[in-house]
Amino acid sequence: MGNSWRIIDTGLCTAAFNMAIDEAIAVRVRRDLSPPTLRIYGWKQRAVSIGYFQRAGDLNLGHCSENDIQIVRRPTGGRAVYHNHEITYSFSVQTRTGLFSHGLFDSYKKISVALALALSKCGLSPQSRKHKPNPKFNVQNSKLYNPLCFRSVSYGEISVDKIKVIGSAQKRWADGLLQQGSIPFTVDEDEVAEIFQLDQVPMRDKPLMGLRQIVPSLSHDELKKAIRNAFEEAFQITFVTSAPSQEEIVLARDLEAQKYLNDAWTFRR
Repeated sequence: MGNSWRIIDTGLCTAAFNMAIDEAIAVRVRRDLSPPTLRIYGWKQRAVSIGYFQRAGDLNLGHCSENDIQIVRRPTGGRAVYHNHEITYSFSVQTRTGLFSHGLFDSYKKISVALALALSKCGLSPQSRKHKPNPKFNVQNSKLYNPLCFRSVSYGEISVDKIKVIGSAQKRWADGLLQQGSIPFTVDEDEVAEIFQLDQVPMRDKPLMGLRQIVPSLSHDELKKAIRNAFEEAFQITFVTSAPSQEEIVLARDLEAQKYLNDAWTFRR
């Protein structure tokens, strides 16, 4: 795997391109054509990403359409995430051998250690959930099911004072993984309630907060630097600042057109 990984900051992109370039990078990493890659990015306009297995009907689609909120389906699992004022990350790495070859939960745990370290460097006291889910429990059929990612803390995800501040989801193949995660800076609870129809499901009483609502002085650049330093420290590697390769861009544009802008993919469930 090597001690030199790649870090990419692509800035603000559309919802469809964000998903497409994440997948394109993962494809190239899995084929050993690109090094392990941490990508940092944002969203050009408000968007909701739906988990790979999630029902699009969990959202208030009419409200999203009327308010120009983009909807995209992720390649990773988990529940839906509202993206607005946040930093988003993706991490692509091979899993044939080495550090990330020991299964999904082990990988989640290792990545969460790096993310928690990043928040610690920003003056926070993060906690990571260490209990694995009950495999017999079907959350979507539960009366407590909530379509919003930030209404529950899953294994390896990060909270501060019992408030979830990083939501992550992973796609795993035999030869590699892609993990995507959202780190909100501010959260508009009224908007979230409309999008996710929270008046119709339980647990509306739990607060939703972004990092800047906890640490008002925290800047995007400060958090990005902390994430970079934390990954280097946790995995004993050195990042090389880069950009997506031309091959990754070409593949991403194809995935964007054929998949992530296609209603057959977005509303497949």
